[in-house]
Amino acid sequence: MKDLQLQQILNSIRPVSKDYLERAQRKLDNLTKPRGSLGRLEELARRYAAIREDLSPSVKRKVIFTFAGDHGVVEEGVSAYPGQVTVQMVLNMLAGGAAVNVLAAHAGAEVVVVDIGVNHDFEPAGGLVVRKVGYGTRNFTKGPAMTRDEALRAIWTGIDLAEEYAKGGMDIAGTGEMGIGNTTPSSAILSVLTGLPAEAVTGRGTGIDDQVLRVKTAVIERAITVNRPDPDDPLDVLAKVGGFEIGGIAGLIIGCAARRIPVVVDGFISTAGALIATRMNPAIDEYLFYAHLSSEAGHRQTLERMGQRPILALDMRLGEGTGAALALSVIEASVKIMNEMATFESAGVDAAL
Repeated sequence: MKDLQLQQILNSIRPVSKDYLERAQRKLDNLTKPRGSLGRLEELARRYAAIREDLSPSVKRKVIFTFAGDHGVVEEGVSAYPGQVTVQMVLNMLAGGAAVNVLAAHAGAEVVVVDIGVNHDFEPAGGLVVRKVGYGTRNFTKGPAMTRDEALRAIWTGIDLAEEYAKGGMDIAGTGEMGIGNTTPSSAILSVLTGLPAEAVTGRGTGIDDQVLRVKTAVIERAITVNRPDPDDPLDVLAKVGGFEIGGIAGLIIGCAARRIPVVVDGFISTAGALIATRMNPAIDEYLFYAHLSSEAGHRQTLERMGQRPILALDMRLGEGTGAALALSVIEASVKIMNEMATFESAGVDAAL
């Protein structure tokens, strides 16, 4: 039943309105500036307005969803940190001490930490939403990371959150994640869905050395060989070599697109979730803003294959939603241009100049 409902939601998502894109551009062209002189800010504003189908759109409620989950593959020695750091970092986020908290506050965004698969039971806390699919994924070198049903539940977690917060007036969402070892499943997903070799999309994650990088690459290659994920079935890829938080990100993106809410995709791991979603329906890509070019290996090649150009390039590779927070500020600035600049007529400026 959930499989069928997911397909119905996917089928309801249509490409962004070309009419609104054209109308938004006409509005931008009538502002007191040479046409196109604000470069990509105009592109961002135009697309934001078209997604919202509103030529004076709001950017009031901004929410960054940081999905947290653990990964069984950590036991293969693919990370510089042990799995229990996931718990510690979630607690740090809930206390307001993580980078995403600082940058989200700067952008005027709220941070929602979603426990979708941490190997720990948290006490209730402000800013924490518990939607646990499991206590971490399985070691995917020995079999699938999760069952197909668990993968579907992870996606539905994101869809349900999108619906819940849309009803609460959310104007734009940002994706983020926390989970020790999660660059490993992300690299596996990107390798399967892009056709790039594991070596090309496997990076240093938490700062591993050359020896651990070789282990990590071999682990990903082994997982793909053992599980044989079907590149034509994104849900199968998620289940076999993915993570709960990656599924949650994919679901959030799907749910927001269905409600015409723009989503700012953070970095490398969030891009893996975005790729799952857009392979389910390519029209979803038009609802996404890619925040930044991660320094993680393979991110540039993946974005190029997706035909996407990120907003920022700051050599970041932290995750959490930090890049999304920064890009939110740029998108909001672009929308303010559209909403607050004078027109040639209102300013008494000759449009021919």
